[in-house]
Amino acid sequence: MKHIKTYQHKKILVLGLAKSGVSAAALLHKLGAFVTVNDSKPLSENPEAQALLEQGIKVVCGSHPIELMDEGFELVVKNPGIPYHNPMIQKAIENGIPIITEVELAYQVSEAPLVGITGTNGKTTTTTLIFEMLEAGNKKPMIAGNIGTVASGVAQEATEENTIVIELSSFQLMGIDQFRPRIAIITNLYDAHLDYHGTRDEYVAAKALITKNQTEEDYFIVNADQEEVMDIARTSKAKIVPFSTKKVLDTGASVKEGWVCFNGEQIIETKDIVLPGKHNLENILSAVAAALLSGGNQDAIVKVLTSFAGVRHRLQYVTNLDGRKFYNDSKATNILATENALAAFDAPIVLLAGGLDRGNSFDELVPSLKNVKVLITFGQTAEKVGQAGQEAGIKTILRVDNVEKAVPVAFEHSDPGDVILLSPACASWDQYKTFEVRGDMFIEAVHKLK
Repeated sequence: MKHIKTYQHKKILVLGLAKSGVSAAALLHKLGAFVTVNDSKPLSENPEAQALLEQGIKVVCGSHPIELMDEGFELVVKNPGIPYHNPMIQKAIENGIPIITEVELAYQVSEAPLVGITGTNGKTTTTTLIFEMLEAGNKKPMIAGNIGTVASGVAQEATEENTIVIELSSFQLMGIDQFRPRIAIITNLYDAHLDYHGTRDEYVAAKALITKNQTEEDYFIVNADQEEVMDIARTSKAKIVPFSTKKVLDTGASVKEGWVCFNGEQIIETKDIVLPGKHNLENILSAVAAALLSGGNQDAIVKVLTSFAGVRHRLQYVTNLDGRKFYNDSKATNILATENALAAFDAPIVLLAGGLDRGNSFDELVPSLKNVKVLITFGQTAEKVGQAGQEAGIKTILRVDNVEKAVPVAFEHSDPGDVILLSPACASWDQYKTFEVRGDMFIEAVHKLK
């Protein structure tokens, strides 16, 4: 860890705790800052805040008092989920206080180079693939970011011998200043988080920040099949490394005559890859490029791609029960992700879908439902998803209270050879704290069938 002097004796507010806030507050305290933490959860119900208090960090809990912003803070470290229209953030902007997110701190103290992955879909799978490929090649990678391990915590443990592979959301990228990954990736761009960003242009602009500080010494791996991503690439100073699932590329990663190739060299035959789904080919191509550019080797890449069957909650194979294969794709929190999941299977599908209502219709999903024989809906969007099923001509459409109740109903209406797929096309927050909790409930319910 670099023991930087940037924050010594500076008065800093950490707004919102969760894992990233706790890590940021502790790191800043270690770096000599005068830290105040503000979290909405009452102190009596907030063990994280209590632990920070014991370290000598000032804690303000139970509300977000706007007058706190008049205490002369020189920096705000914001929880990524707090939108910029939040009154506290607006007040900070009015007062001219810089606002960053915790990944910026991670970059500033890291001795290790970073591989940063962003995009709408495929971030977690790509991040995990790169980590596994580098680990199989004994390259001492560390994994961080949205994937569950806090970046600023990982960065404190990293040395020059490591490589930090970090998944990055648009929310996190909006709070960077100097952040500069040695290798940056944009997997793809589709409509997402518009309730946070307001417009697609703002969302795309946030994603583009991943290459903002890159130089000619860095690499920017981009989806050559999306003109919007290539537009971003044209603004970057980094070396552009394209990947494509639709055309053969002489430079970059693509598929030629049934082989995954990088810069024209064959890496692995596609028939030997065990990760299901055509959409995962994008993730594989970008991961292969990143692994090789990070010093990985072909043998390690082949080893991973012939054994890696998916990330938990992302088209995750659960079990085969009486000839029915169960898949957990709880991470499918938007329509495109569910379309990709449906396209991964040729067998008849019993689809479990529904969740938080963000005001959109599901008309776009209709063409992808052609292989769905039974549709089981739940959550706030149950009726809307059911309407899409009716438009698609699905004869059996059933509504249940939640995922747990959907599983036995799905089994009852399935036959040997069917795929029973949880791919909600919606966020989980109407009924579950996270998509992980939703997926775990699905898995638990499946195991209860045995």
